[in-house]
Amino acid sequence: MLWNQVAQTVELGWDFYLPVILFVALIALAVPVWAAIGAAAIAMLYLSGDLPMSLVGESLFSGIDAFALTAIPLFILTGDVLVRTGLSRKFLDVAEALTNFAKGGFGSATVLVCGMFAAISGSDAAGAAAVGRMTIARLVEAGYPRPYACALVAAGACTGILIPPSIAYIIIGLVLGISASTLFLAALIPGLAILVSILITNLIVNRIHGYEGGGNISFGEWAGNLGRALKSGWYAFIVPGIIFYGIFSGKLTPTEAGATAVVVTILMGFVMGTLKLADFPAMLVSSAKVNGVILPIIAFSAPLAEALAIMGVPQGFVTSVTSLTNEPWILILLMIGILIAAGCVMETTPNIVILAPILAPLADNIGMNEIQFCIMMITALGVGFITPPLGLNLFVVSGITGESILKIAARAIPFVLCMFVVVLLIAYIPSISTTLLPDILK
Repeated sequence: MLWNQVAQTVELGWDFYLPVILFVALIALAVPVWAAIGAAAIAMLYLSGDLPMSLVGESLFSGIDAFALTAIPLFILTGDVLVRTGLSRKFLDVAEALTNFAKGGFGSATVLVCGMFAAISGSDAAGAAAVGRMTIARLVEAGYPRPYACALVAAGACTGILIPPSIAYIIIGLVLGISASTLFLAALIPGLAILVSILITNLIVNRIHGYEGGGNISFGEWAGNLGRALKSGWYAFIVPGIIFYGIFSGKLTPTEAGATAVVVTILMGFVMGTLKLADFPAMLVSSAKVNGVILPIIAFSAPLAEALAIMGVPQGFVTSVTSLTNEPWILILLMIGILIAAGCVMETTPNIVILAPILAPLADNIGMNEIQFCIMMITALGVGFITPPLGLNLFVVSGITGESILKIAARAIPFVLCMFVVVLLIAYIPSISTTLLPDILK
């Protein structure tokens, strides 16, 4: 059957081959594009007189981990293949069977499947769109008001950048020179803490308003439902299993894990018969659109951030801020406020490449570990994604449902508050983000 598909594909012409070529070119040209746009940024700084010629070479060729950079399009493509093959629905079936013993079970299942999707795609917007299409209509049928159902999906999708493997941690690792694998391990507990806080908040809101009933099943019935769901969809967990085991065991780099996940997911799609070669153009175009937003921003901002560091801009910012107050707890609140506001109005990637080099020296100045700072920054940006009225995830969910953004934003406030509490805990309790990395504290 696969050979017949290959034979048929030969006759598809440029409608098939062009998207494939463009996607491969996007990955292959990531570093040359970075160099070209970076050179333009450095040239503008030099011509303006802000960057001496002696520092031009140092800023332009400061280095970027090109191999790690290719992990970004691979994880994005994995998420698209996951949706195309229908494996994402297997996650939902298992999550629903796992939580149907309690009131608010399908709401909890929705949050869990957001976390499962996050553990593969690493993208919050992709998670909001994919999970929203699967669950919002069913949430409404279960008794949730449509605006609240949208807010629940938007909040759960924030885990896309918070639960490893995450594109955001790959990018901040590139910008600050920290291993993505180290950040993934450090982010595991904080990411799960965010997921649990959303689950608890939904259960509380559901109990107050009585949105969803359920929970009237025996243990035997629950175990039977879960067993059938796992029997039907256990193979869907092979992909996240490969990613987690490969990265956290140290046997695979994030890029190698992403490449393996893509291949395995595609093969599973062929075996199940849910994926055909003719599906690749639309799938690759979808992934390329997301990459087309992220990679050019990195291309421009990474060398620019290096140039600003050489010019002493971050150090000047630290001096200016600390001249107002030296209280660490106040400075931490200031950084959190800046990050949430930035996450509210701008996508993760530009926020990281612009703000991380500026805020990292301030965090270091008050004694915050660089790992803790990275986790705090990404988590605070995640809160911004559902902070009314401009959170990115609010717009994504509104776009796929047609629901008013203001109505969704009003129902998202409880989730903003619970996530904000977790951000504060991460910021003031270092062990939350470093307990799995004891060596970095020595």
